[in-house]
Amino acid sequence: MQAPPTSSAPPTAPRRHRRSKAVGFAALAVSLLMAFPTAQSAFGDETAELPGGGDLGPNVLVFDPSTPDIQGKVDEVFKKQESNQFGTDRYALMFKPGTYDNINAQIGFYTSIAGLGLNPDDTTFNGDVTVDAGWFDGNATQNFWRSAENLALNPVSGTNRWAVSQAAPFRRMHVKGGLNLAPDGYGWASGGYIADSKIDGQVGPYSQQQWYTRDSSIGGWGNGVWNMTFSGVEGAPAQSFPEPPYTTLDNTPVSREKPFLYLDGDDYKVFVPAKRTNARGTSWGNGTPQGESIPLDQFYVVKPGASAETINAAVDQGLHLLFTPGVYHVDQTINIDRADTVALGLGLATIIPDNGVTAVKVGDVDGVKLAGLLIDAGTTNSESLIEVGPEGSSANHADNPTSLQDVFVRVGGAGAGKATNGLVVNSDDTIIDHTWLWRADHGDGVGWETNRSDYGLTVNGDNVLATGLFVEHFNKYDVQWNGENGRTIFFQNEKAYDAPNQAAIQNGDIKGYAAYKVADSVTTHEGWGMGSYCYFNVDPTIRQQHGFQAPVKPGVKFHDLLVVSLGGQGQYDHVINDTGSPTSGTDTIPSQVVSFP
Repeated sequence: MQAPPTSSAPPTAPRRHRRSKAVGFAALAVSLLMAFPTAQSAFGDETAELPGGGDLGPNVLVFDPSTPDIQGKVDEVFKKQESNQFGTDRYALMFKPGTYDNINAQIGFYTSIAGLGLNPDDTTFNGDVTVDAGWFDGNATQNFWRSAENLALNPVSGTNRWAVSQAAPFRRMHVKGGLNLAPDGYGWASGGYIADSKIDGQVGPYSQQQWYTRDSSIGGWGNGVWNMTFSGVEGAPAQSFPEPPYTTLDNTPVSREKPFLYLDGDDYKVFVPAKRTNARGTSWGNGTPQGESIPLDQFYVVKPGASAETINAAVDQGLHLLFTPGVYHVDQTINIDRADTVALGLGLATIIPDNGVTAVKVGDVDGVKLAGLLIDAGTTNSESLIEVGPEGSSANHADNPTSLQDVFVRVGGAGAGKATNGLVVNSDDTIIDHTWLWRADHGDGVGWETNRSDYGLTVNGDNVLATGLFVEHFNKYDVQWNGENGRTIFFQNEKAYDAPNQAAIQNGDIKGYAAYKVADSVTTHEGWGMGSYCYFNVDPTIRQQHGFQAPVKPGVKFHDLLVVSLGGQGQYDHVINDTGSPTSGTDTIPSQVVSFP
C-alpha cells in the first residue's frame, strides 16, 4: 500500500516500494507436574490421565527484575527473529511483576512480550517495547505476527514506537507517554490494532494507512490517512469520516478481553476476563478486573510434538489448553466441544493440518475462548482451517458467546498450502475480536492456484460480531456473510494481487468477487469503518466492479466505506453495489461512500 502521511506528519523520507506486500532461554516456569492417576476407558481398560500444569518449555523466557543481562537475552531473541518472517522459531518473553530499568525490548517475528501481573501497572518498564522496520529498509508493511500485552511503559524519549501492520496486537498496555505507530523515517505502515490499553499521551499514526482501536483510553490522536476506526475509546477524535477519515463509536456493543497468563504469588493462573456490553475504556482501570482465574493445573500444557489425539484426550478429560510456543502438526482435528474451554497460545503457537483435516473445530457450546493461535494451511487442501460450531448450529449463546481473539489464518507464504475456507463461523453470537485471515501474496508456495483459497471468512451464524477484521487476498469472496444481524466494526482488505486476468475473477456477470459480500437473503446487517484495496500486479488492467456487495434493504446499513486503487494497478468501478464513484489513475486516493444506502 502507498499513502503519504497527512500534512500533520513530520517530513518524510523518500517513499519505498512495498515490494510484494501492498505497494509491501531458558528460564523454567514453576513446576506443577501432577501425578498420573488412572481412569476407565470406554472399553474398561485403565488409561493414564494426562497431567495438568507443568513447566512452560524452553521458548517461554521468564524474567524478574534480578535476572542478569535481561537486555542481552532479549536482544538475542530479536537478532534471531528480526527478519525471520516465515521461520519456525516461536518465543514468549514473560516478565514477573516489578520494575525493570533501562530496557529496550525490540520485538521481531513470532515473539510475544507480556507482563505477568494481574494489571498492566504491576509490571513496569522504564524503557521501551519497540517495533521498527530497519530489516526491511524502513518499510513496516511486513511487520506481522508479534504482540505486546499487559505492561506499563515509561518510554525513554517520552514516546514508544510500535510500527506494525497486520497480526500484531497491542493489548492491555499502559504507555505513560506517547505512542508512535510509524517506522523511523515515516516509511510505509499498513495498519494494526489496539485494545484495552491506556496511552497517556498522543497516538501518532503518521503514515499508517488504517488502524482500529477498541475499549481504550488515549490522550489524543494525531492524524488519519484512509481509515481510522474507534469503538469505546475515551479521548478518541470525533466522528468525521471522510475528512479526516475517523469513524468513532462511543461504545463497543459486546466485547470480552483476551485471556492471559499471570502470577498469583508463585502460582501461574490464566485470567479470563468477563464479557462486557456497551464497553468503553479499559477493563482494568478501576481496580481488579472482572472475570475468572483458572489455575495452571487445570490446563494441559501443550508442547511441540503433542498429537491431536493427546490434545483431544486432554479436552475430554476436562482440561483447558495452553499451547507453548512452537509449531504443531496435527493429523486429525482438534475438537473443543466442552463449554467454557480456554485454548490459549503463547508466542504465536502455530497449528498445521497435515492431511486435509480442519485444524480446529469448536462445538455449538457456550463460552469457548480461542486466543493467540496461528493456523497455517497444510499442503493437502482443507475444506476449512477453523470451524466454530457445526453446520446447522442453532443454540443461543448470547449470555456466554464463544470468542476468538488474535486468531490468525495463513495460506501459503511459509510453504505451499491450500484451504477452501479459512474461518467458518456457524455458531450464533460468536465474537471475532481481531483476526487476520491471509492468503499469502509473498513468500514460498505462492501462486493463483498454488495456495488456492476461495473464502477467508464465511459467517452462517446469527448475531455474530467482528471487531477488527483483517482479511486479504482470497481467490473469491474474502468475506461471505450469510447469517442474520451480523455486525462488523472495522474491516481492512486487499483483493488478491495475483489474479492472472479479468476472466479468472469473473463472477457471473459481475467483474470480480466483492471483498465483503452480504447474502441476498439477509435482512439485517451493519458495518462501520470498512475499506477494500486492489493491486493487480499481474494484470493491472483488471477492473473490480465493487469492494462491497449487499442487498438493498432497510435493515442493511453501512457507515464509512472506501475503496482504494494502489498505484493504479487495477481499478474499482464502485464502492458498494453500483453506488460510489470509481477509482481512477495512479494516485492512491480513496473513493468513499459515507453511508449505504
